[in-house]
Amino acid sequence: MKKLLIADDEPLVQIGIKSMLNWADYDIEICGTAVNGKNALEMIAEYSPEIVISDIRMPIMNGLELAKASRDTYGNIPLFIFLTSYEEFQLIKEAMSYEAVDYLIKLELNADSLSEAVKKALSRLDTLQVSLEYRDSGRPLLQSYYEKFFMRLLHNLFDSEDQFLLQARDLKLEFMENCYFAAFCEIREDGHKDMDYTKLMKLYNSTLQMAKEIIGKHLPAYVISLDMKHFAVVFHLPEAEDFKEEIISRCFSNAAEMVHNYFNVTLFTGVGTPVSHPMKLSESYQEARQAFSKASEKETAVIFTASDMAFMRNAFNITVFKNEITKAFNEFDTDVLYRTLTEIIELFESHPMRFSQAADGACNILYLALSLLPDGEKNMAEIFSSYSDGYRSIYRFSNVEQISEWMVIFRDGLCQILKSKRKTYKAHVITNVQKYINNHITEKLSLNEVAGIFGLSPNYLSILFKKNCQLGFSEYIAQAKINKAKSLLLEQDMKIYEAADQLGFESAFYFSKVFKKITGLSPREFIQQNTISTCDET
Repeated sequence: MKKLLIADDEPLVQIGIKSMLNWADYDIEICGTAVNGKNALEMIAEYSPEIVISDIRMPIMNGLELAKASRDTYGNIPLFIFLTSYEEFQLIKEAMSYEAVDYLIKLELNADSLSEAVKKALSRLDTLQVSLEYRDSGRPLLQSYYEKFFMRLLHNLFDSEDQFLLQARDLKLEFMENCYFAAFCEIREDGHKDMDYTKLMKLYNSTLQMAKEIIGKHLPAYVISLDMKHFAVVFHLPEAEDFKEEIISRCFSNAAEMVHNYFNVTLFTGVGTPVSHPMKLSESYQEARQAFSKASEKETAVIFTASDMAFMRNAFNITVFKNEITKAFNEFDTDVLYRTLTEIIELFESHPMRFSQAADGACNILYLALSLLPDGEKNMAEIFSSYSDGYRSIYRFSNVEQISEWMVIFRDGLCQILKSKRKTYKAHVITNVQKYINNHITEKLSLNEVAGIFGLSPNYLSILFKKNCQLGFSEYIAQAKINKAKSLLLEQDMKIYEAADQLGFESAFYFSKVFKKITGLSPREFIQQNTISTCDET
């Protein structure tokens, strides 16, 4: 069961929260109650709760100080749900910066609002715990992998539907609905121009989190961070008739109102039309970006219409360069990267009057670099260190010549970084693939499947493996399985056919054949030899 800690200096509030829900229905037990933040921090150390419901205002150490101390010491878990006696924007704004799951007004607290907040916490807890599994299994960190998956989907960069389904399954994402559409959003922080990088990042993360919570209350959606100014939303609805413009408009107008009230930023949104299959989401995303260009202070959220179709024909379509960009980013191929980006720059320069298309294309490539490449944000900051506003300088340009100059710096800087770090990046890929194999050694692992999980071409992974491991991919898996088999046969006293079955071999005969090829002994000879050795030692 999950553990919940209640921190509030009012005994009646503690009793109310305890009795308001049947906590066993949520697979939760209340591990304790604290009367101040200091007391709560001690109990977090003792009981390791996954969720804390805390009053913002408490003696000795308040709820915000408690959340900061907990986060600094224990990381993202426990998650916090805050209670407040009245809506005080400044306190709630700070609470959101600590990635609070929700805040609840005490006077309005009831079973429904508490239940909704707890379910939200449990959902986020599942995501965080899966990310830990990903880290330990050798796969890319979940958030990075999650964003890469959706960036490939939004830009139609999957090699096949099989690769899409493989990665979706590995991320535990189900696409069972019949209606999907995308939105493209920009956060404009006009009142925060002099803010330093750290504070700007905090502002963006807090705004994104609040927008995500509000959007999720209206419609089921995945939210994907693009950079420190933009994010995308992928909606998934049961049927096409569930696409209702009034609900979508209300969703984004509510989100815009809330983030403006709390963070003094403006949210502008473009929304694409629905498609019947997730693999067609790139069409809706292109429409969303086109609709976004028409958003204004008067109409902050614009839904794409048939009358916009003529403009779509003139929009920059990055999928024309799909194969080159995928190869360059996935395989750290600087020759392909330089050639492709040069071709795009020349395309921009040959159409000096098409500024909006050039800006759109450059931004699309920026988002891909940020999400598909290792250390994307860090690398972009390094490349554009001479600009006071870093890579975000692209958003203040007004002509194609400026975009082209920006793209040249982007191209040259990125190629230089990838060349200098290519060996490190490739070694990192191999290490992660090896960890993945070792942690999934009982499964039937194929080159196509593992390459698909990491977004690599099977041919590239095969060559990379041979170069770095002096072993072919299949040979490495066979060796890893046999090493595991030795442990199963000796330490766990398994029968030969049981070990073969557990390790995913099609038969005990084939298992014995592979075992002998690698060790020089049959499984039976190996057991006998090691049993005799053990007896001799005793």
